[in-house]
Amino acid sequence: MKIAIVGTGYVGLVSGTCFAEMGVNVTCVDVDQQKIDKLVQGTIPIYEPHLDEMVMRNVNEGRLHFTTDLASCLDSVELVFSAVGTPPDEDGSADLKYVLEVARTVGRNMKKYVLLVTKSTVPVGTAVKVKEAIQEELDKRGVDIPFDVASNPEFLKEGSAIQDFMSPDRVIVGVDSERAKELMSRLYRPLMLKSFRVIFTDIASAEMIKYAANSMLATRISFMNDIANLCEIVGADVNMVRQGIAADTRIGSKFLYPGCGYGGSCFPKDVKALIRTAQKHGYEMQVLKAVESVNYDQKRLLFKKLEKHYGGRLEGRTIALWGLSFKPETDDMREATSLVTIDLLRQAGCKIRVFDPIAMGECRRRVGDAVFYAENKYEAVEGADALLLLTEWKQFRLPDWKKVYKLMKEPLVIDGRNIYMPDEMEEAGFLYQCIGR
Repeated sequence: MKIAIVGTGYVGLVSGTCFAEMGVNVTCVDVDQQKIDKLVQGTIPIYEPHLDEMVMRNVNEGRLHFTTDLASCLDSVELVFSAVGTPPDEDGSADLKYVLEVARTVGRNMKKYVLLVTKSTVPVGTAVKVKEAIQEELDKRGVDIPFDVASNPEFLKEGSAIQDFMSPDRVIVGVDSERAKELMSRLYRPLMLKSFRVIFTDIASAEMIKYAANSMLATRISFMNDIANLCEIVGADVNMVRQGIAADTRIGSKFLYPGCGYGGSCFPKDVKALIRTAQKHGYEMQVLKAVESVNYDQKRLLFKKLEKHYGGRLEGRTIALWGLSFKPETDDMREATSLVTIDLLRQAGCKIRVFDPIAMGECRRRVGDAVFYAENKYEAVEGADALLLLTEWKQFRLPDWKKVYKLMKEPLVIDGRNIYMPDEMEEAGFLYQCIGR
């Protein structure tokens, strides 16, 4: 089976590589010639564990190809996946210009039946616009070529994307023809030999499922952060509260860990887009507006704790940050709490020392020389008045606290992910603050 995937960002590159690993002949397409040249040379533009070796293996075995020319692929492929970006507009709605340009390119160049599958996260109703864009181009050419459009939203978690793709909880496919359903069934069958977990829906429902899923997870995070903040006020321990409610099988334990806010490429963007979609249809998503509001405040919580500890006198103080990416096992800093924290610390006149196992390069690209980039976690805390833990990387979980204590100017640790034990930190001589305890 031969397919093309347009867009070599996170979703497109991981999906294309994993399909190739299954034995599919995959051509990944991107308009960025420099990116394509680097991929051909084996340079991977994103960090995802084991992706680089998988890309090279499938390139060497002739199943994975890279090009900037989508038109040249259309004669030989049965399916085209659209995995281009859908960045938020100023009003929070998803910008569909790249999605629609893929559709127009297909319409301008197709000579036989094509199934165009939207893998990008797009608002409900996008498939209708994609169909119209393809048909307009066919009408301009004066040709009548059959085609179908489908929706196949991705559910990949950064840091475990390959595992998520190869062993999915479920695969959601929205179709409106038997031909499209048969093609998608054939493509995904190798993944589902033991249990065919493909859920076929209408296209609008498939488009909604992605937004609803991410918004539900974001809601759980903000709810627990709200509970944690209240626990701190009334003297309860949010960890005990979390265990107690997670034991209820109707609730479960996932996404109930309090922290310093969610970030990344999906949750913030998708919550905003769903709110905006509802507004366009005259409906207000009141719960999601509260989710957004809680997350906004939560990203500023560690700074507020620091500010309160020093009575607002932060100018000239040295603050160390452990963790810059929005979550472990990725270099992605989109909507990361670290960016908010760095900005607030800079405004307060602080000196900032940072360390992250993977995201140092991305931080340099985003904030330049505004912070000191340490070689390791211990260099980051040298002379620091406080240490803020922002990302729960494994290498931060069991540091040499005696060494940290000696290196710091003042022994204040503010744990934004609740990974340390308060009694152990206090025994080690630290002034320890966390969230909800």
